[in-house]
Amino acid sequence: MRLDMEEKKLDISWKEYASREELSEKDRQLLDAAINALAGSYAPYSHFNVGSAVRLGNDIIVRGANQENSAFPSGLCAERTAMFSAASRYPGEEIVAIALVASQNGKLQAAPTYPCGACRQVMAQYQQRSGKPMHIIIGSAGKIQVFDGVEMILPFIFDDI
Repeated sequence: MRLDMEEKKLDISWKEYASREELSEKDRQLLDAAINALAGSYAPYSHFNVGSAVRLGNDIIVRGANQENSAFPSGLCAERTAMFSAASRYPGEEIVAIALVASQNGKLQAAPTYPCGACRQVMAQYQQRSGKPMHIIIGSAGKIQVFDGVEMILPFIFDDI
């Protein structure tokens, strides 16, 4: 009997910071924009607010916030509102970084809240269009995690088209 099975291993790396003060100025600025974007969240059903901000190649920052709708699933996540808004307002500009945070009852979540699968795939497509890794900052009231490349949060990206 011949065995062609080969075991593989996946390594994921990220940087973790105890506070926003440890971040670079650009990362802190983008995270602050995501926190400020929480004010635009419309979440009357889940009461789970998410704010996001993307930095474009020209250093413009575009914010987005989750938008719920009583006709589920007609709402949209903060990450996609920011990315779609940036792409439609600044066609041709690459998205080089994204930051996101989540809150409930006016307080940032204690631990990082990660993007849903749909948002990760949209991030992957914008990363593919730019040809370089997207910088990802996921903030919380506690630690802040920074990833370089969508494949660090979505290991098997659909990029076959």
